[in-house]
Amino acid sequence: MIVTIASFKGGVGKTTTALHLAAYLQQHAPTLLVDGDLNRSALDWSHRGNLPFKVVDEKQAVKFGRQFEHIVIDTPARPAPEDLKTLAEGCDLLVLPTSPDALAMGAMLQMLEVLQTLKTDYRILLTIIPPKPNLAGEEARISLENAQLPVFKGGIRRLNVFQKAALAGVPVYDIKGDQYAGIAWRCYREVGKEVLA
Repeated sequence: MIVTIASFKGGVGKTTTALHLAAYLQQHAPTLLVDGDLNRSALDWSHRGNLPFKVVDEKQAVKFGRQFEHIVIDTPARPAPEDLKTLAEGCDLLVLPTSPDALAMGAMLQMLEVLQTLKTDYRILLTIIPPKPNLAGEEARISLENAQLPVFKGGIRRLNVFQKAALAGVPVYDIKGDQYAGIAWRCYREVGKEVLA
């Protein structure tokens, strides 16, 4: 399975999503994470610590790709419409992470305008969902569902433990001594189940 993570807006958890979906898929079959982002955030994450899967840049993807059952691709932020079409046509599932704020949701809707001309399987993933009593995440989900857009049932909460994981160079489930590590991993585990369903 090839899963591509794409967003027209930075700061919505694209690399965090790519990395944790790769960690989930690795638990089921050999998984490769391809870092196609110009910032090389996934490669930086992997160099800081120890990840349970291989991370390569897009130039190495062809060499290593056939050795893995699953490939997760982290893309550059704000791909051009033609690049987005190429990405969408080259994967089994396109994951569109978006935080529930107005700017991120607006950027995600711009992506959907491009995607509607294609026959591609995509799903929207709500990320960086603020804690209650803030209802932004719930309101965003309702508006997306009312528009009959495909949305993951699971969502990713806004938790500082993800930053700790990035600094340590490990998946969030390897962060010890933080009570939110298990909650954070459960968020991605639920989404991972939906990916494989």
